[in-house]
Amino acid sequence: MIVKVLMDNESVSDEFSQEHGLSLYIETGSKRVLFDTGASGAFADNAERMGVDLSAVDFLVISHGHYDHGGGIKRFFELNSKARAFISRRAFEDHWAAKPDGTRKYIGLDKSILDSGRVVPVEEYHVIEEGIELFSGIKGDRLSPSGNEDLYMDHAGKLQHDDFSHEQNMLITEDGIGVLFAGCAHRGIVNIIEEIAVEGNILLEAVIGGFHLYNKSRGTSELPEKIDEIGSYLRASGPMYYTCHCTGLKAYERLKEIMDGKLDYLAAGRTIEI
Repeated sequence: MIVKVLMDNESVSDEFSQEHGLSLYIETGSKRVLFDTGASGAFADNAERMGVDLSAVDFLVISHGHYDHGGGIKRFFELNSKARAFISRRAFEDHWAAKPDGTRKYIGLDKSILDSGRVVPVEEYHVIEEGIELFSGIKGDRLSPSGNEDLYMDHAGKLQHDDFSHEQNMLITEDGIGVLFAGCAHRGIVNIIEEIAVEGNILLEAVIGGFHLYNKSRGTSELPEKIDEIGSYLRASGPMYYTCHCTGLKAYERLKEIMDGKLDYLAAGRTIEI
């Protein structure tokens, strides 16, 4: 399996654009998958620089209903005329982030995308095809990101704290190897691992995604004590971890010290093979 980072908060060099967002291109033995599209269309420019033909992508998965993961959907549809987009049914509700001054910023998806006829609404569990599954509805609340407290959703006309029921994780299994992709892990990376790998009895080779240990609205990192506890749990688990985006560099450096070689950072322009 080949994974190319088309967009991240950081980049490997000035040759590649960077923004607060995430986009990953994944090649399995038989499929080409795009996981998220960043905050804008800039992921497509990076794709061209990396030799990725977006018109050949078989399908798109959007991890959750925030602009920094689905802001480039229209650009993708312009470049690819066939791929369908698998998005949680709840992702198109209104989503907001509280700012330090008490106001709120809209951070949801562009709802006009629904008119494209290419969106596949996904429930809590969905099999795209054999070996590619989507999971949402993670139930645990252990070591959940504190930054979630600043995030809201409008459900049935009522503004409430976001429960991230719209967040889905993708599991790709190939040749007996499981790789888990988590866009932001708003439900908590520990809870996701517990439910999918431990309770689901799935052997994971690698976990790739953001851990939401950086609060963009406040410009703050997660408390060191919580980072340490998360790092200890991940170090004791089986997979290799590749993080990015909303983990934040400060939290990443602390986790890296704890995890003893089991953590790496994926910046835009990077390619890994699993």
